[in-house]
Amino acid sequence: MNKIRESFYSIPYVISKVSAGFPSPADDYLEKNLSIEKLLIKNQPSTFLIRAGGDSMINVGIYDGDILVVDRSLDAKSKDIVIASIFGELTVKRLIIDNLGNPELKSENSLYPNIEIKNKEDLLIWGVVTSAIHQFIKY
Repeated sequence: MNKIRESFYSIPYVISKVSAGFPSPADDYLEKNLSIEKLLIKNQPSTFLIRAGGDSMINVGIYDGDILVVDRSLDAKSKDIVIASIFGELTVKRLIIDNLGNPELKSENSLYPNIEIKNKEDLLIWGVVTSAIHQFIKY
């Protein structure tokens, strides 16, 4: 069976930064095209997309409904945002590893408790979140 792969489009990219404060004169030309795929995906065979649900990670800019870009080829390090399976449930959290090597899954919203991992075998890291795609307008 042939695997059909959808390809991202290359989109015009303006090199100039847009002011988030006071307006500045715009450059009236495009510098080059930017491939969204090349921007967001470094290792295509090991990358997958997953939709975030809930608001436990809002303090790092991950909101309900955002699409997360996850790379399974990266080794998760302390302070990385990861997709983890804990007791068979998937979650997105910040991985914290203490000086003794004990992992904890940290929420980035003070309304949610961190998840202490008492047995390392109960935790499976699916991948490291490299980007979050947040849409302002839902189509």
